[in-house]
Amino acid sequence: MTHEPTSALLSAALDLAARGWPVFPLRPGSKVPALHGETRCPRTDVCADGHAKPEQRATTDPDRIRTAWTSAPYNVGLATGPAALVVIDLDPPKPSDPPGTHSGAQILEALCQASGEQLPPTYTVTTPSGGVHLYFTAPDGAPMRSTQDILGRHIDTRAWGGYVVAPGSATPAGAYVVSADRALAPLPVWLHGRLTAPPRIAARPARVSTADRSSRRAAYADAALRGEEKKVAGAVDGERNQVVIQAARALGRLVASGDLDRAEVEEAISRGAEAAGQKPYEYRSAITSALNWSIRQNSGGRRTA
Repeated sequence: MTHEPTSALLSAALDLAARGWPVFPLRPGSKVPALHGETRCPRTDVCADGHAKPEQRATTDPDRIRTAWTSAPYNVGLATGPAALVVIDLDPPKPSDPPGTHSGAQILEALCQASGEQLPPTYTVTTPSGGVHLYFTAPDGAPMRSTQDILGRHIDTRAWGGYVVAPGSATPAGAYVVSADRALAPLPVWLHGRLTAPPRIAARPARVSTADRSSRRAAYADAALRGEEKKVAGAVDGERNQVVIQAARALGRLVASGDLDRAEVEEAISRGAEAAGQKPYEYRSAITSALNWSIRQNSGGRRTA
């Protein structure tokens, strides 16, 4: 006879499988897969041709699910890629984040407003941390991969190459609960475009100044560009994101006035951010948002100093 937690989790796994969503066991009370890893792979059964990852071993077979979940109160992992899902994972700020850091939900709302778009109602799960999982059907065509911070800080997506902890599961922090049991909405086209478009900002080696620079480029603009890049490069952990934002806002005034080229500003701040140890997903969104804000605020006319 199974005990109650096992029975509840078995029911949750079977309900998800009935939707056509492949599942696999996670360690009890955990977000970590309970399946064997590559170093302990027996190279038999589904791994006969090589180690199969949890995504490849996830199943909708009720018999296999019953066999697994009657043996222990496993949490439920949902393989998003095989389920033809894209799940947007909106996290709250972390305790280590600087004061005033926005949550993933706030950043996504701001992105919607800036784009003049809205998110359709869809199946939604609340996470123990106070975050949210928004479930969408994946678009036809090339498979989408999981991403981290492409849409903004504290916004990840789970598609191929990833999974989510499914509703019905629980960790010591709390339970994963369906907060909106709605029909699945397709992933909005505008979000699909943002998630699959090539990165707009890339850190490139600094270009050497030449005589053909525009004569209207004032000396203070060059000095400002070098100075802000140096500030960003010297930022310490815990302050880097704010320094990036401040630099982009400062240089955005010179983009609005025509004294600096936006692409050159993006490259300079990106070089500084990478010199400070940041990864592209950590600084791209901050640069873009801060520059957009500054250019809008200063687009009424040329500033001379």
